[in-house]
Order: sequence, then structure tokens, then C-alpha cells
Amino acid sequence: MRFRRSLANLLVAASIGVAGATGADVVGAIPGRPGFLPGGAAAVAAPDTAPAPHYAGIRVVRAVPGAPSTPRITLPPGYRLLAGDRHRAASRSEFTAFIRGPRSERGIPVTIDWPEASVGSVVAADTRLALHRHAGAPHRVTVVVPVVWSSPDANQATLQVWSMLSRSTASGLLWRIEHNDPDRAVGPWAGGPWPAVQATAVVNWMVAAEAVLRDSGLIAEARRRGHFFSLMGFETNNPLHPDNPPHWHLAYYPGRDHGAPRAQVPHFWVDERGGTFYNGMDVQGAGRRAFRAGEPARIHAPDGTLLVTLTIRADGGLDIAPAVGPRYSITAPDGNFGHSVDVARAGVPWRSFATRDDVKIGVLVVQVRDAGSTAPHRTTVYRYDALTGVLSGS
Repeated sequence: MRFRRSLANLLVAASIGVAGATGADVVGAIPGRPGFLPGGAAAVAAPDTAPAPHYAGIRVVRAVPGAPSTPRITLPPGYRLLAGDRHRAASRSEFTAFIRGPRSERGIPVTIDWPEASVGSVVAADTRLALHRHAGAPHRVTVVVPVVWSSPDANQATLQVWSMLSRSTASGLLWRIEHNDPDRAVGPWAGGPWPAVQATAVVNWMVAAEAVLRDSGLIAEARRRGHFFSLMGFETNNPLHPDNPPHWHLAYYPGRDHGAPRAQVPHFWVDERGGTFYNGMDVQGAGRRAFRAGEPARIHAPDGTLLVTLTIRADGGLDIAPAVGPRYSITAPDGNFGHSVDVARAGVPWRSFATRDDVKIGVLVVQVRDAGSTAPHRTTVYRYDALTGVLSGS
């Protein structure tokens, strides 16, 4: 009996040692050979059987905007809401929250009680979830939420409301339009003056820049190299990414995704007139450089070839000078870039651009007119889901 108990204790000790000790501490290990058991077998740590947690974000949208408040959210056992201002935020239109718990592709039931408001929609990623309403409880809804994301940051799509006007990097251009609604404002945008002019100006900037990139052949050159340009604005409703001050990007990625090495990412800050006054250009692996009016920011391909030079103008405009071909200048005819912008090519007036984004109903109107033409504006209308930004028909 004593022998069997001693043997059992030895086996237990060996098991504990393999699971949690260094090789030198393993009972029965070969002296002088840490991590090896008699017979030459390596002492391998037992795998951790606890599954990694997963996450899901939700946006609970009020039927009618009102004073920010917090609903009561009930989750199944094993799940909880993350705490902190980054993971919970209330605006006049919405309440956002993040869930943590075991992975569930089929989804978990989430019940929302909001006596101060009527729930109009619940959004997860870019999807409006089906609402189950409860008889006798008009302020209560239940939705099924998939919990599949590796982190809250991986699920920022739940918070972001933008439309992808060009979504394939293989085309040479990735382009998205952010739809900023003052009733959705959170974080630094929840207080203080609303950046209405800047929000419109940034869309005007991107529409004009896209036309320049295409007309100059820069998009075609990026596509030929297997690279892409990227046009992006700023967002006002994402507590995970307080995206301020107002700015826009005309970036170059020498690869097929945003992880491309040596990516060059200008941040063009805009003032109260929507004019550009500063460029903080990040170069992956080399930090940020600051450029102001009159200081050329050069974008190169990885082989050192100069592609384009971007120079802020004293009037708040921007000169875009491809290495081959004419220079383009973007300016505002009345000094306000939120109204409209003009583009000159090689110093000659070329085109005018104006946009209007109705974020409440999901309609973006883009108007383009050739300089000197008496023809009507060429008008393009983009219709999108006002809560997700997903374009109609996409």
C-alpha cells in the first residue's frame, strides 16, 4: 500500500511538473538535461484549455434623438459588458456597447430595456439586426448578436458609418466617405461646436482629389505596381478612435493592404473654412514628418521613384504635382472649402466640385462642372443605409 501511494504521489508530482514547472523542476527529469524525462521524451506543457474570449459591439439606435441616456442590457450567463468610456458611449441618437464572452457564431440573445427612448434599430457590424419586441413591454427588445471578434478594435465596423466608393485595393484606389451626424457625436465631438463646414469640406476635398488621381494617371500607375492610393476622411462617432481634429487622407500604400511596408499616410488638417493648413505625414517605419504651407511632401514608390508631390498652398488649397504630367491645384472660389472647390490643371481652370450629404436619409449628391462650360452639372447620387453607410445595391 505504501509503495502504491508513493507511486501515485510520484505520478501526480510528475504531472504537475509537466504542466507548470520548468524542466529542472520536473520530477523524474534527467539531471543536467532540463525538460527531458527518462527515455529522452521532452517534458511538454499541457495545453491551456480555456478558450480565448471574443467580442461583439452593438449600436442601439433611438427612434427619435433625445438627451443621451443609458439603456439596461441583459446578457446570458458567461457574457458581460465591457466598462469604460471607450467601450460604452451615449449620444443623442445611440448607445454603443461591447460584449465579452465565449465565441458564438449563431449569436446570443441580448435584451435591451430603454424606458427613456423607443428603440428604432440595433446595429452590429454593418447589419441591422432583427428586433423581437415584447408584448406589454413597449420599451423592450431582444436581438441575436454574433460574438465572433478577436477584440473590440477588430469590430470597429459596428461604430463606423461610411460608404465605400471604391473598395478594391487591386483597382489602385481605396476610397471611403464618412457620414458624420451631429446626433451621433461622441467623445471629443460630443461637446463644443459641431464641425459642419469641415465635414462637408473633407468630402469636397476627396471628390476633387479622386478626379485628379484618375486624370493624372496616378491610380493607373499604382495599379500597375500592385499598390493603391487611399482617400479617407474623419469620423465623429467612434469612441475607440477619437478622430480629431478634422482631417482627410490622400495616402499611398505600396502593397495590397494597409499593412504595406513604407506606406505614406498624409493627415491633412482643415480649419474652420475647411482649408488645409497642416500635413502630418506618417511613413511606416520612419515616424511622422510635419509639413505646412509651401513645404513639399513627396511620395515615393519603394524603389525610390518619385510618384507625386503634395504642397499645401498659402490660401488653404493643395497642389498635387505628379512626377510626370501637369500640376493640379485645388482651391475654393469663395475661400470656403465647404461650399465648393475648383481644380486647375497646369494653371488653367479645369473642373468645379460640390457635394451635399444628407446623413439623416442616406443620400450623397456629387456635382461636377467643367470649367467654361455652359452645360449643367454632372450629378451623381449615392444612396446608402443611413445607419451603416452600406451603398444601395452593394
